Amino acid sequence: QVQLVESGGGLVHAGGSLRLSCAASGTTPSVRITAMSWYRQPPGKERELVARLTSGGNTDYADSVKGRFTISRENAKNTNYLQMDSLKPEDTSVYFCRWEYTRSLEDGNIEVGAYWGQGTRVTVSS
Repeated sequence: QVQLVESGGGLVHAGGSLRLSCAASGTTPSVRITAMSWYRQPPGKERELVARLTSGGNTDYADSVKGRFTISRENAKNTNYLQMDSLKPEDTSVYFCRWEYTRSLEDGNIEVGAYWGQGTRVTVSS
C-alpha cells in the first residue's frame, strides 16, 4: 500500500518562503504514477487544486499562486515538492499532496486511482 507523507509546513511571515515535501513509501513496479498534485483546504472552505505536474512534465497552477509557487519532483527519492515564495496570509491552509496512478492487475485490467497524504499546515502571518 502506497503512503504519502507531507512535511515542511509551519508558520511564516508574509513575503516569506516554505518548501513542502511529499514522500512516498510502499511503491511497487506495478504502480505507475501519472501525475502529482498539491491541494489546499483553507479553514471553512472547500479543498482546491494548487498545482499539478504530469508524468510528461506539464504543469498547471491555480491563478492565485502562479508566479509564486513551483511544483517539482525528484524521482530518485520518490518525492515531490511545492516551493512557495512570496507567501500571503490568504495562503494559510492545510496542504495535501495527491498522486494519481495506474496499476496493472493480475487479471490484466488497469486500476486507476489516487493516493492522498494526511496534510501539512501552513500559516502565514501578516
